[in-house]
Amino acid sequence: MSLIQQINKRRTFAIISHPDAGKTTLTEKFLLFGGAIQTAGAVKSNKIKKSATSDFMEIERQRGISVATSVMSFEYQDTLINILDTPGHKDFAEDTYRTLTAVDSVILVVDCVKGVEAQTKKLMEVCRMRNTPVIIFINKLDMEGRDPFDLLDELEEHLSINVRPLSWPINIGKEFKGVYKLFDHSVNLFDASITDIQENIVEISDIQDAKLDQTVGERDASKLREDVELIEGVYEPFDQELYKEGLLAPVFFGSALYNFGIKELLEKFIEIAPLPGPRKTSNRDITPTEEKFSGFVFKIHANLDPNHRDRIAFLRVCSGTFERNKFFYHVRNEKKLRFSAPFSFMASKRDIVEQAYAGDVVGLYDSGNFKIGDTLTEGEKFSFKGMPSFSPELFRTVVNTDPMKTKQLHKGLEQLSEEGVAQLFTRKMGNARVIGTVGELQFEVIQYRLKHEYSASCNFEPMAAHKACWITSENEQQLNDFLRIKASNIYTDKDGNIVFIADSAWVLQSAQEQYSDLEFHFNSDFMLN
Repeated sequence: MSLIQQINKRRTFAIISHPDAGKTTLTEKFLLFGGAIQTAGAVKSNKIKKSATSDFMEIERQRGISVATSVMSFEYQDTLINILDTPGHKDFAEDTYRTLTAVDSVILVVDCVKGVEAQTKKLMEVCRMRNTPVIIFINKLDMEGRDPFDLLDELEEHLSINVRPLSWPINIGKEFKGVYKLFDHSVNLFDASITDIQENIVEISDIQDAKLDQTVGERDASKLREDVELIEGVYEPFDQELYKEGLLAPVFFGSALYNFGIKELLEKFIEIAPLPGPRKTSNRDITPTEEKFSGFVFKIHANLDPNHRDRIAFLRVCSGTFERNKFFYHVRNEKKLRFSAPFSFMASKRDIVEQAYAGDVVGLYDSGNFKIGDTLTEGEKFSFKGMPSFSPELFRTVVNTDPMKTKQLHKGLEQLSEEGVAQLFTRKMGNARVIGTVGELQFEVIQYRLKHEYSASCNFEPMAAHKACWITSENEQQLNDFLRIKASNIYTDKDGNIVFIADSAWVLQSAQEQYSDLEFHFNSDFMLN
């Protein structure tokens, strides 16, 4: 198979949502359709006594939430699908933001009961910044939810994107009978007794077909015809190019828990979703069809398998062919590396891969060579752009509660910060260590993982801090004066960059006014320039 054929075969996307909207359950059902698993496990559900495949960390099983991005690959209808299932909880938004740099499109899951929620808006803002194509799946139609038209209005208003339904529910809640597929004029009937694959599809010639009345009843058939007439009159016809430009979001309805509405979503996704596309770098745009390999690390995870104490770098292939045992150039470290056991993912399970192509995500065993954002090439020197990084919102001083395990604590903190779980800052005066996060739950996860993966323990003490910002300047004298006068607020990050942690907004503003030749960066993207 040629390089172009391999690329055309691939679809790489992330599933994003507000917590509890059904994102991980939807992921499971995709895997069920692909034959990758035999039984889907519903998160927080007693209907199936099995933990979700994509939530493989122990703390995720205990809390019933995703706190790390999982990567899963499977084939369906001769298409290789790479799914990145992301954390929904706001405290782990940075992991989700980084993951969005590694995909070509997104499926956004919305709870029909709750509608658009706060985290949904934030995630969509990132998609809009990158013009990422989005498909919306309105979930939980088996529950008493909102009016579908009200949901569409809310999506357009709060997510700032035009929508176009491609399926439409026949009632909701207790009277939910199924969905009408506007793109092929068929009805998929719902059966609440089935949680595996549902394929009870009734073919009708068009919306006026008398078979529709016989199938769902005259009252519901009449209501469906009214709804479809309104849809066709209000919403523009679906335009695939507008979707690929990130300007139009097709909308599907269903119930991930009951595996309903999933097949049409998956098959339409394969038909319309974008192929792996070009990527911006510090030098030029890289196209997938280039013969020479390139890719970037968007995630690092230590102890994916706690029994083996491993460290894995997640690499998105952007061009050419990645080959096992071939030497590739590590741009930042300026050295060549080869990988004898690269692998693809099924959550925590792994299969050795000989080759990978644009769109694929490959796991690389890492002995400490990689950091998030690192680039691999066949010799050309450039760095892929757009890896998001943010100033933390919460800061805590690390207190070692077991001095006999100091070495393990330091190693754990450094590795977890390199994974992007949190940001680690070390004060230049006194060597105190500070953890910066975007949410409280991250501190709990860090403590849990330090204890169970590194046999280390610590407490976190609150500290007065408003904002962390990276400092650069061409005025060496002013920079040195600033570092001397503000010594108690000067830290270094895990890469040795200078960071100023301001006690308050007033302190930060005063510093910016007083030291006009200093640049205060509120994310670390400046390092790529």
